[in-house]
Amino acid sequence: MFESRDEKGILRLAMSSVPELGAFHASAAFLLSSGELVAVPSAGHEASSVLADQLAALRGEDGPVLGSEANWAWAFGLRSPDGLTGYLVLTGEHAPAPSELSLFHVLAQHTAAALANASFLYERDHARQLSRLSEDLATMNQHLKTTVDDLQRRATIHETFTRITATNGDTADIAAALHTLTGRPVAIEDRFGNLLSWAGPAESHPYSAPYGRREETLRQASARNGVARNRDRLAILAQPRHEILGVIALIDPEPTVDPHVAYAMEHAAMALALVLTHARNLAETELRLRRDLVEDLVAGVEDDSVFARSEAVGHNLHGPHYALAVQWRDASADDVVASAVQRAAKKLGMSGLVSRRSGAVVLFNSGRPDGKGFYHALAGELGDECGAIGVGGRCDAPAEFARSYREALRALRIRQESRERCGTTFFDEIGLYRILGQGEGGANVETFVREWIGRLLDYDRTHRADLVNTLSHYLDRGGNYNATAMALVIHRSTLRYRLRRIREISGIDLSDVDNRLNMHVATRAWRVLDTPS
Repeated sequence: MFESRDEKGILRLAMSSVPELGAFHASAAFLLSSGELVAVPSAGHEASSVLADQLAALRGEDGPVLGSEANWAWAFGLRSPDGLTGYLVLTGEHAPAPSELSLFHVLAQHTAAALANASFLYERDHARQLSRLSEDLATMNQHLKTTVDDLQRRATIHETFTRITATNGDTADIAAALHTLTGRPVAIEDRFGNLLSWAGPAESHPYSAPYGRREETLRQASARNGVARNRDRLAILAQPRHEILGVIALIDPEPTVDPHVAYAMEHAAMALALVLTHARNLAETELRLRRDLVEDLVAGVEDDSVFARSEAVGHNLHGPHYALAVQWRDASADDVVASAVQRAAKKLGMSGLVSRRSGAVVLFNSGRPDGKGFYHALAGELGDECGAIGVGGRCDAPAEFARSYREALRALRIRQESRERCGTTFFDEIGLYRILGQGEGGANVETFVREWIGRLLDYDRTHRADLVNTLSHYLDRGGNYNATAMALVIHRSTLRYRLRRIREISGIDLSDVDNRLNMHVATRAWRVLDTPS
């Protein structure tokens, strides 16, 4: 095919090659001429106007076609760097296997390349005709040689990046190929300027992006839809549908841009756009599956499908789990906290399912989490020390996840309503606090606190004293003078004085068992609630 200048002959040869690839045949072939698809006549093959209309509706993309007696009919677009050049329509009694479909794609790519090559050959012949009319035959011959070299290099560039995309290559493959083709160091960045892949001399690494004019360079590259220069670097965007997914930066100290370098960068950008789009689609699909799974677990779904779905996203749902509810003070959006939760969990080797729900980020973690370690890791990721984490009770089956989630939210609210709002609270460790400040009973609890220690709270506020805290420590230690004095770092005589003042101000006899119990409950509630004093 590459030796022919006849576009129709190339298509006929491609059509005759299809049966060699499997139990399929080419039912029709079309060339794009003056904006219209024109059928290429071939022995035993006829193309209808209905088929041409179906191909036009595909708008240059591959896709199925109707009206064929075969069970499978598919149109493969023949695309060159300049756009669509035609279509091959293949049919068969059954859908092709992945290996056969891959061969059909390769055949379409080679056919498109051969058509482009035929066009190039016509250009070369035209150049030779002009050279015969030129007085400087030697100069024109050199020009022809340069043209051939250029075509060969372009064909090599095209084939290189086509092979990468066809074999599911990654950013490292693209960077290495571009470096090999241009001989220049290459960096591939994400849209924020973070390095994804590097190819070049070791002394040039680590790579540092020039942030001084980066945004201006990106705007220029976007406006030109091509290569833009920023000092000694050339940049081109991977920008499908006007969204920047990545940037290819090539170190080039030359004052002008080599056309072959620009051509190679353009094909590398197209390949990068395909690779990053595919990666994004996979990530979005996994995120959606995770969110749906978490929603079902929170709703209390009990069927066995949750285990298969958890395996699909790489998580083992068997074994004990704990629900975590996370809210942070300065996070601009739940997405920010969710991403930080994933990074912090990964650093600590935690395995879980993360999603967003009801203004909080929920994490179903495999095993009991390290509350303090996870809190500090998350605070480091968010750059803010003020946040709250509630941890529900243990759940051993999918039906129990909803209960653990409710407990995590309750523990979260208790933490947020306490005097120490930042930190981690475990539901199974809060004891009496489980009944404080929740639902409609919150106001009754505050009334209870005011009833038993309200005078002491007023006295502390007016005189800047510490009687309520002293009473709390005293009752927590069962009335032990030595232990209380050590905890408060005061002398025993100071403690006796404070206890006497507590009896005088409150008017309550602490030796009475019922009074001591009510005072103890009131001080515990005071620790949790932000009670007006």
